[in-house]
Amino acid sequence: MLKVQPLNCTLKRDASKASSTDAMIAVLAQEFRALDVEVADTIRLAAHDVPAGVTSDEGEGDEWPAIREKILAADILILGTPIWMGQAGSVAKRALERMDAFLSETDAQGRMPSYSKVAVAAIVGNEDGAHFASAQIFQALNDVGWTIPAVAACYWVGEAMGSTDFKDLDETPEMVAKTAKMVAGNATHLARLLKSGPYPGHGEG
Repeated sequence: MLKVQPLNCTLKRDASKASSTDAMIAVLAQEFRALDVEVADTIRLAAHDVPAGVTSDEGEGDEWPAIREKILAADILILGTPIWMGQAGSVAKRALERMDAFLSETDAQGRMPSYSKVAVAAIVGNEDGAHFASAQIFQALNDVGWTIPAVAACYWVGEAMGSTDFKDLDETPEMVAKTAKMVAGNATHLARLLKSGPYPGHGEG
């Protein structure tokens, strides 16, 4: 069975507070479960002590090593982020910066620990920026070894300068639901292919 690990990069540190990013992750999680994919408990990164850095362990008190282990134990990563100032939030960028360590953690075939694993994005906001945020996220994730499927972002943006959040909607918009189904289907298909035939790296051909 394939496994998905959601990572919620909301700026809200209190896990008891509702998050629109969680709501979007839940839409995707439902579609993954419909495909018999296991969905792990969501990790809210801001609720953990994850200091700035580009290594896999920044020393005493760093909770990233345990989070890293959970991320790499899964076949698919959902990186969820709100849009702030027209771009991916700072917590998402913190996660991406910590994954930079993968570049120096390759195996004998030159493969990073994220090789043959798939990543998708869940993005929410009340302003423009979903496409720019996904461009930032996917370029960074690809740089550190993740594979990005076709239709890899599920997003919602509200009215410009509006006050309605995704979590406050009475129902999931039709196009969001349709896109979530496509994201989950494509990611699952790709993850199954990569699990049965991982990337060879430079040591094999």
